[in-house]
Amino acid sequence: MTDILSDDSLDRLFRNARTHNAWRDEPVSTVLLQAIYDLAKMAPTSANCQPMRLLFVTTPEAKARLKPHLSEGNRDKTMAAPVTAIVGHDLEFYEELPRLFPHTDARSWFTGDDAKIADTAFRNGSLQGAYLMIAARALGLDVGPMSGFDNAGVDAEFFAETSIKSNFLCNLGYGDPEKLHERSPRPDFDDFCQIL
Repeated sequence: MTDILSDDSLDRLFRNARTHNAWRDEPVSTVLLQAIYDLAKMAPTSANCQPMRLLFVTTPEAKARLKPHLSEGNRDKTMAAPVTAIVGHDLEFYEELPRLFPHTDARSWFTGDDAKIADTAFRNGSLQGAYLMIAARALGLDVGPMSGFDNAGVDAEFFAETSIKSNFLCNLGYGDPEKLHERSPRPDFDDFCQIL
């Protein structure tokens, strides 16, 4: 039988984990950001395509560039977060497949098929963004993922003249538990699941 994680670990990753909107004034080190990525990259993507691209916004100058593209409700919490990860995906991810999936010509599966490229990049990049959040929680950080920003504006500001498109933002840091809202309801298994 495979060992399972302890209840403390499951609480940290899922049951007691919350989306944070308020942050303690504690820095997040570059070493920790690298460690989070090094965990997240190990989780599965189709054909090991690894389309996620991350831009960690940490400096006041970078935050000033991001601020105009945020919806009003996301500005203050994002400016207060130690780190905001712009989670994107590379529409030219397939160019890396000869290195990342070397045992077959996976690059040819995508060349010239824009719809397949877009679907694969978005789906697997979204998965990797979720892995990133779990990795951050596993290494002691809190997360605050969000939409509520101008994707085209962020892409023009941070990814101009590249094949990278933003997907979502995720604030990272040490959340202030005193400012959490009451947890919203979660559905029961029978509400949304079937076994056939």
